[in-house]
Amino acid sequence: MKIFKAKVRTAEPVPAGFTVDDIKTESSICTGETTIGFYDKSERRLVCAELVSRDEDITAYYEKYGAKRP
Repeated sequence: MKIFKAKVRTAEPVPAGFTVDDIKTESSICTGETTIGFYDKSERRLVCAELVSRDEDITAYYEKYGAKRP
């Protein structure tokens, strides 16, 4: 009998109106910080943006939404 179950991670749903192809990274000119998120073409900004510092963070963002990194 198992007391603890392994946590199964399921992919989060892609935000409405976006596809996995809309994922884009942007870097700041001043600080060099890199963010990743879904690019909204009409507002010209990232939605669901997260700060990334390593290449593994970018791969993890793609996996979070159930996609393969191109």
